[in-house]
Parts: sequence; C-alpha cells; structure tokens
Amino acid sequence: MTTPRRHFLQGLWAVPLTAGLSACGFQLRSVGDYPFKTLYANFSINSSLGVELRRNLLGTGRIEVWSEPVQMLKADAILDILSEERQQVVVGINALGQVRELQLRLRVRFRLRTPDGVNWIDSVELAQQRDLSFNETAALSKEIEQAMMYRDMQTDIVQQIMRRLAMVKPPSKTVAVPALKP
Repeated sequence: MTTPRRHFLQGLWAVPLTAGLSACGFQLRSVGDYPFKTLYANFSINSSLGVELRRNLLGTGRIEVWSEPVQMLKADAILDILSEERQQVVVGINALGQVRELQLRLRVRFRLRTPDGVNWIDSVELAQQRDLSFNETAALSKEIEQAMMYRDMQTDIVQQIMRRLAMVKPPSKTVAVPALKP
C-alpha cells in the first residue's frame, strides 16, 4: 500500500473517533473561568500548602494574588484557609504490639468571601487519607514515603480547591421592582 493512501485511510479512522469523543461530552481540562480578578490570600504563603496553592492560583494567569493586609479591602475575593490538620493514626499492630500500618490523614477547611463579608463558598472541609505499611527496620525510607504521601494528598486538595473556586457563582444582586397599582 502506498504511503499517501495509508495516511488517508488512517485519517478516515480518526474522524469517527473524534466525533465519538465529542458526542460523549469529552473535553480537555482547561483553566477555569473565575468570577474574580484579584484574590487576597488570607493564609500562610510560607507553608507547603500555601506555597502550592499560591503557585496554582498564579499559574492560571487570570488571578492576581495579594497577601498584604492593606490590600484585603480592595480585593474582589478573600480566600481563608481556616485550618490544616495532619494526622497519623495507628490502624494495625503485630502480636508484639509493634506498629505495622498507619493511616495518614490531611484535612483542610477553607472558605471564599468578599471583603464585605458575603460568603461565596461557605466553610468547607476537604479530607484525604492514605494507608502506609510500617517497618521499623526501614524507618528512614518509610519517613520519606510518608512525606511523599502527604505531598500527594496536599496536591489533591489544592486541585479540589481550584476546581471549587472555578465553579463559584457570586450571588446575583436582585433589584426590587415596585408593584404597579391597578
């Protein structure tokens, strides 16, 4: 089979494939459309969560992130990280009472509001957990694995926050229309 004919036949297979993907609602992930242009970061931008969240917000190219307290009242929205909690819970021990399995948990509570105090996103808690087998003979490598798991959970939570920020719809201002007298 000649090369031009082969390319033509391969192209014919691509048409039904792309038509099928577009018909099922498939769409590549894109940068969200945020209802605010400036965001005051009311969280520690030096913590690992704060650094990653700030990097993702600035990476959109559509949001200006402010962190100076004098800028809070000028921002379109304020993102408050209310709490960040990391836990290790023992879920398995052996017959000698030694730890064999841990559960790592990460919980983050946040809200989005305007400088006027109107909540766009009420206080929400996002949680992630991972199981980690433990062996005291490999404690150092398990510590490194634990740090990687916390970083992975943190990335998941930051992505969830970004998706929620992209989906926020500010409350519409309703204008009261006076009733007409008959």
